[in-house]
Amino acid sequence: MPAPAAPAGGVVVRVMATGLCRSDWHAWAGHDEIAFPHVPGHELAGVVAEVGAGVTRWRVGDRVTVPFVCGCGRCRWCLAGEAQVCPDQQQPGFTHWGSFAEQVVLHAADTNLVAIPERVDFATAAALGCRFATAYRALVGRARVAEGEWVVVVGAGGVGLSTVMIARALGCRVVAVDRNPAALAAAAALGAAHTVLADGADVPDAVAALTGGGSDVAVDAVGSEQTCADAIRSLRRRGRHVQVGLLPPVGGHPRVPMDRVIAWELDLLGSHGMAAADYPGMLALIEQGALRPELLVERTIGLAEAAELLPVFDRAAVAGLTVVDPAR
Repeated sequence: MPAPAAPAGGVVVRVMATGLCRSDWHAWAGHDEIAFPHVPGHELAGVVAEVGAGVTRWRVGDRVTVPFVCGCGRCRWCLAGEAQVCPDQQQPGFTHWGSFAEQVVLHAADTNLVAIPERVDFATAAALGCRFATAYRALVGRARVAEGEWVVVVGAGGVGLSTVMIARALGCRVVAVDRNPAALAAAAALGAAHTVLADGADVPDAVAALTGGGSDVAVDAVGSEQTCADAIRSLRRRGRHVQVGLLPPVGGHPRVPMDRVIAWELDLLGSHGMAAADYPGMLALIEQGALRPELLVERTIGLAEAAELLPVFDRAAVAGLTVVDPAR
């Protein structure tokens, strides 16, 4: 394909690493409106290759990453530092061509780009834009977890393992739930106090027994009718549920156990990535060594292998993050 040009206010980034995520599979499966031809990929890190007119904060050669939700930089939400809910947002790999390529265009660079600290490599930085940052905001910005609370994480893939790591760093006690024993072993290695094999188990009963009545916070890191219901029913009274995994339509809309939500006064919270304005707190913990996202990278593959893996990613037995190196 021809090399892209930097738009006004935007940049072209040479992609050094990009993540392969379940959200990419959702787009491939038709759960998002995609115009073809299309290039997927929304978790990325790289080097600024070209700067468009009007960009003031970035120069060619800067090491950068970006949230998967890029705000317009002009609306009331962007100006308040909440670009993750911008009504005019751009998403590489969804609203425009993404990062499964050598170069990618990013819009409103002064609002959305984030400098990569020198001690963080590109593969690790690529994991921050979607799964790790989403997990961080889900716990810190949405659930507002407190030290000592129980957190049940349903799904121990990339975002789930990120949630386990972050919850432990914040002093929480974690129960990890998954159908893949290898993923549960990875969660235990990251500090999960308990693990529950979801294959055939009554997840809410198991969590209630392990936590003495249910978890304070539940995170659905998968996005299915079953995992959403299991997470909600794993809460104790007045608990907080955070929906991170995308819920594709099932017979119109997924069923949610609202009877439990009402009777137990549960809080249901959505979490849609994290704005660049909120990155400093997370990056500070990474630079201090309290968070080590590099431990979550399970494998690095090339674009050809990514093309083969994408259609079956919903069934892949992953136990960490998959990173794509376009030059591989």
